[in-house]
Amino acid sequence: MTGPGGALPGEPMPQQDIDAFYRLVAARRDMRNGFLPGPVSDEVLTRVLTAAHQAPSVGLSQPWDFLIIRDRAVRERVRALARRQQDVFAGSLPRSRALRFGDLKVEAILDTPVNIVVTCDPTRGGRHVLGRHAQPQVAAYSSVCAVQNLWLAARAEGLGVGWVSFFDERELSATLGLPAHLEVVAYLCVGHVTEFPPGPELALSGWARRRPLAWAVHDGRWGQRGLPGGTGVSLLADTLAAVRPADAGAMAQARERQERLTKPSGSLGVLEDLSVRLAGVAGDCPPPVPEPAAVAVFAADHGVHAQGVTPWPQEVTTQMVANFLAGGAVVNAIAAQAGAEVCVVDVGVAAELPPAPGLLPRKVRPGTADMTAGPAMSADEARRAVEAGIETARDLVAAGNRCLVTGDMGIANTTASAALIAVFTGAEAQEVTGRGTGIDDETWERKVGVIRRALARHRPDPADPLAVLAAVGGLEHAALAGFLLGAAALRTPVVLDGVIACAAALAARAMAPDVVDCLVAGHMSTEPGARRALTVLGLRPLLDLDMRLGEGSGAVLAVPLVQAAARVLRDVATFDSAGVSGAKE
Repeated sequence: MTGPGGALPGEPMPQQDIDAFYRLVAARRDMRNGFLPGPVSDEVLTRVLTAAHQAPSVGLSQPWDFLIIRDRAVRERVRALARRQQDVFAGSLPRSRALRFGDLKVEAILDTPVNIVVTCDPTRGGRHVLGRHAQPQVAAYSSVCAVQNLWLAARAEGLGVGWVSFFDERELSATLGLPAHLEVVAYLCVGHVTEFPPGPELALSGWARRRPLAWAVHDGRWGQRGLPGGTGVSLLADTLAAVRPADAGAMAQARERQERLTKPSGSLGVLEDLSVRLAGVAGDCPPPVPEPAAVAVFAADHGVHAQGVTPWPQEVTTQMVANFLAGGAVVNAIAAQAGAEVCVVDVGVAAELPPAPGLLPRKVRPGTADMTAGPAMSADEARRAVEAGIETARDLVAAGNRCLVTGDMGIANTTASAALIAVFTGAEAQEVTGRGTGIDDETWERKVGVIRRALARHRPDPADPLAVLAAVGGLEHAALAGFLLGAAALRTPVVLDGVIACAAALAARAMAPDVVDCLVAGHMSTEPGARRALTVLGLRPLLDLDMRLGEGSGAVLAVPLVQAAARVLRDVATFDSAGVSGAKE
């Protein structure tokens, strides 16, 4: 094989060098512990900085500089800045996350003999730097390449590097006396270490997980997944294939252990059954306590709103999303009590939502169409919404959450829920249609009629759940179904909220029956469709409080019960270990 003009292509490096490079990449760690007090020699530090300085940069502008800090007094001032920001961050975390954060060591500013600040000068090279005109931010990206080179070279030299990002950049710049036009790209703690851990410290501690490469590669177009040279994969198909039944062996061990705990057999009722199911989901006895927990509120609008099925205006969906993000909704208050995180997933809100912390923009389309006039969405849109839910579950589990909770927001979504439940359970429309936001008799009768017309028009086949979702479902229903499937594929329990989540669970069950093993019914909604759906799903709700709010409010109330079930199985002593006599036979 030859290149242009008959020239030989670039030769690869010797195989031993190739192998060494990939070992080096795999062995790089963000270090916070185990630093030795001894100095880093000037020769080694110069070699490391030489590697950093060889990084690629936009238009060869080399926008980086390296500030070496050894003075302990300076580092103490910097550490005080970092500690202040750590406290701010800890105060923003849900309770369970805050407790775990308190156990993490997140910086080694004083433990290392040298700190290195990598800066970026976005003005370097003047006005006409090649490649920077349309994307000025690539100057900072170039400096990040220098950081990575530095990090790899340091690992090759046996040096640990820890990246500290708990800073207000301008505050840090002022403390270090940096020129105002510079950007701080990285604050690095560098020193020799006792050893390098076998994996990333945050992964070993359970704070987060590494995403598999297959999740991150798109071949040819976004969403078309497949590793180079491999067969293209379908996110939905792969997820369905990964949903397996609960582990029978772990469940048997859990039942046997329940009989040995220092309490009368069966005295914890439903919680005992729940602990057994959690063991089956985890494939381990006792199962890990399902915390931290995260509530995903899937938000979307509905074209069927035009049929007068609710007195609430459609713009309430957008207004409530803003309320969730501001922390002012009921689910926010209950989640704070339960120590759970709340995020909002825009899978189909009619309005354009501005970026905001906690908002995941995954819009498939701005609301569904009117199901009485045609399909609510296309089959492709339904699939994309399902996959948005799968990816949300994947991301939340990768972030370290061990329990997921369903939430929803969408004016008129109980109408679509009733239609879905009617299809998947075989019930008549009037049997599964409730009052939603508190409608009067006239509006309820109109709502039932709307559902009947939609079902008569589409005659959806429950054996084709994607087509059912497309015909009469909501974008949030499809996304919630994917959320349940994605969690089940990762062996993570999900607590269901009310009628919207129950309708989505029926669709998920139609795609993968074993998904039900990972589902926990948080509460019994007053909506009649919820009772019918839970009966078909074979799930017993943990709470019955006459609630029908949605948002995830009832489900997150049940999260402490789910966690308690696992904690009892793990922490309560057995008769033998406690020296307590059991019941006489």
